[in-house]
Amino acid sequence: MITQTSYTVEPWVLRERGLHPDVLPQSESVFALSNGHVGWRGNLDEGEPHGLPGSYLNGVHELHPLPYAEAGYGYPESGQTVINVTNGKIIRLLVDDEPFDLRYGRLRSHERVLDLRAGTLTRTCEWTSPAGTTVRVRSTRLVSFTQRAIAAVAYEVEAVDGPARVVVQSELVANEQLPGHNGDPRAAVVLESPLEAEEQFAKDGRLRLVHRTRRSGLRVGAAADHLVSGPDPTTTESEATDHLARLTIASALDPGERLRVEKLVSYGWSGTRSLPAISDQVDAALAAAAGVGWSGLLAEQRAYLDEFWARSDVEIDGDEQIQQAVRFALFHVLQAGARAEQRAIPAKGLTGSGYDGHAFWDTEMFVLPLLTYTSPGAVAEALRWRQSTLPAARERAVQLGLRGAAFPWRTIEGSEGSAYWPAGTAAFHVNADIADAVVRYTSATGDEQFERDTGVELLVETARLWRSLGHHDHRGTFHLDGVTGPDEYSAVADDNTYTNLMARANLLAAVDVVERHPRRAAELGVDEEESAAWRDAAEAMHLPYNDELGVHEQHAGFTRYQRWDFASTRPDQYPLLLHFPYFDLYRKQVVKQADLVLAMYTCSPHFDAEHKARNFAYYEPLTVRDSSLSACCQAVMAAETGHLRLAYDYLHEAALMDLQDLEHNTRDGLHIASLAGTWMALVAGFGGMRHHGERVAFAPRLPEQFGRLAFTLELRGCRLRVEIGRTAATYTLLGRGPLTIHHHGEPLTLDAEKPQTRDIPPVKPRPAPDQPLHRRPNHQPGGEG
Repeated sequence: MITQTSYTVEPWVLRERGLHPDVLPQSESVFALSNGHVGWRGNLDEGEPHGLPGSYLNGVHELHPLPYAEAGYGYPESGQTVINVTNGKIIRLLVDDEPFDLRYGRLRSHERVLDLRAGTLTRTCEWTSPAGTTVRVRSTRLVSFTQRAIAAVAYEVEAVDGPARVVVQSELVANEQLPGHNGDPRAAVVLESPLEAEEQFAKDGRLRLVHRTRRSGLRVGAAADHLVSGPDPTTTESEATDHLARLTIASALDPGERLRVEKLVSYGWSGTRSLPAISDQVDAALAAAAGVGWSGLLAEQRAYLDEFWARSDVEIDGDEQIQQAVRFALFHVLQAGARAEQRAIPAKGLTGSGYDGHAFWDTEMFVLPLLTYTSPGAVAEALRWRQSTLPAARERAVQLGLRGAAFPWRTIEGSEGSAYWPAGTAAFHVNADIADAVVRYTSATGDEQFERDTGVELLVETARLWRSLGHHDHRGTFHLDGVTGPDEYSAVADDNTYTNLMARANLLAAVDVVERHPRRAAELGVDEEESAAWRDAAEAMHLPYNDELGVHEQHAGFTRYQRWDFASTRPDQYPLLLHFPYFDLYRKQVVKQADLVLAMYTCSPHFDAEHKARNFAYYEPLTVRDSSLSACCQAVMAAETGHLRLAYDYLHEAALMDLQDLEHNTRDGLHIASLAGTWMALVAGFGGMRHHGERVAFAPRLPEQFGRLAFTLELRGCRLRVEIGRTAATYTLLGRGPLTIHHHGEPLTLDAEKPQTRDIPPVKPRPAPDQPLHRRPNHQPGGEG
């Protein structure tokens, strides 16, 4: 676990003082830089020591066969795994012929700073070699938001207390040796040397390598250029082999003199373009970056982030740790999606190889909601990527005997990548999650062109699946049987409430959109009979309910299952999936991640206040939070049902998931959805924001630890500023108006720059719900119970 003292608590930076080898893999994830297209883990400049080397290009993967003890019809045949592409961040240093290696000599000081406003990772250290020569090293690294293919490093070495002969080796390295698989099924499959050499080039300060993956057939290019400054004489020499291109720089420094290297690195890849085309692409990207230079890249990065924070920042008075954590979260979610541009947003972003680099349903349900109100352009691109994978989704539906499209549970390039079909193929709710993201985006932005060109097709094909997957019984009630909802400890069940409610919304949204775009609907073959069948299915959708208990069932029959024996489950037996068979989990009342609770948030109008309170109280003692997706959902509903201190505890868990390595797998990459869930817990939880159709509503209430919460949302072409105090909330429209919102049920029509303030009603007291033994959230100061 990363201890709280590893990182200082500051509002706009994440600072690590000292080097902590025991948590080096985790810090590499935390300090990762990305723009959604290129990703660099926060490895040390010299490459070693390291936990997991990582340089990623969004979409670049290798294929591998999926093993089955017994084959079956419809099982996915090939898995996809993100690969470590050519590493352009390595800069090695030799001091008087001794390698600069922090495991030897004396490390006098070491500090790394992730600057959330500058978008840079800066490292400063002072080191004395075993022979007694002391140097000071400073490096600054960025992955550009404005120039999608570019990453860069400025590296400086200074002689401190005597002369030093230094040699800097700036490299492009392919097929780095990776650590072995650790046995955790959530970690990536290790693929040895996936890149085959096609081109090597080195001349003056310019380096280039081009490779091709063996099975997936993707061509990957990386190039680097350098600007070197130092005392005379400073010499350079370049060389290249199949998997290594290197610029060697030698200089003699007197005390106080510095050798500085500015390194620009460009990347490109394609499954179709030729070798010369890829070479030209990366060279052209370098030329564009060289046109502005290192200082220009820094200025562009700062300007981009200034605009992002102006429309996205969340301000908190009273909790400095959460203030830092939510900005850390916003920054990394931006990094995951800003320039993904018709590629997936993986569960780990581009911070590590966990989950094999796959994207899941949590992109649409956790990440895209945040981006919808802060960086809506990234949402349109993510959904266009889903549209581009429709051929594979249609093919999968045919294979399963269904109509429409069956989107994959986990994937990189669009085909199903899960070998475990009860959790994968049966998790059809991903279709409705995609539809939900489409509806939210179009409602929040009013982007009619997107709706016509992309939204209609996604809504039609997802609706077709639900109508063919479900059936009407003899009473006319519509059922979706044999499905898996968000809770992966309940699989292949009938009428999962979350799935049914989300499918219902999907069907009705498809009906509405084909009425608005009849010509596009006709192109897709939709007629009145088909859309009427969608409406009939939606209106007859079954929602399981236990009349005796007065609660909704997670799925039909769930409340009659035997409860999990929490009293006999040891603390070290969590997560349960690593210690108990799924067969046992599937037939017990135990919840891995909030499922029915998530339904109450995403489909809030279908539950009244009393049902929300009873449902929350019933499912809390069953939910073990073996998923990083759970705490933020529970925070939202705990806040809505009046358990503000419990919501505060869950907020801390979601917010510190990676900063304190609570799931013990931050080494494999950050939990991007949990980071987005930090924003969700604040904005939808304590801010009480709900957006359904044209209705935008807030029901704010603060925990006692907060003195103030403020946030800004991009909404229908303007910015809405929400400031919440202990007893009142103020809403200010920044930009054109009017805009109608609701505050605790009261409609408010806002005009530009005319704030309106309303009182916050008191919380209705309720008994605190229980949690499973050993699975209560870590209580923060003032925490409930």
